Amino acid sequence: MALLSFLFPPKPKTATAAKERLQIIIARERSGRAGPDFLPALHKELIEVISKYTKVNADDIKISLDRQGNLEVLDVNVVLPDA
Repeated sequence: MALLSFLFPPKPKTATAAKERLQIIIARERSGRAGPDFLPALHKELIEVISKYTKVNADDIKISLDRQGNLEVLDVNVVLPDA
């Protein structure tokens, strides 16, 4: 049997290889980006969702993304009107 395994080595699992490649691609894209491109869409969606429950001005919602070492911190500040 050792001869057969030498002649026909087991193939690596493609799912594992694909997962590793995807992780490398994502890590590379994150480090190469100049700035987040999802913040305008997130701001718009937050206005829509909050507006369902209370009247809010678009200027009262502030979103910022800060980097602290290897971490990214998303800060959302919503000023709600007085009751």
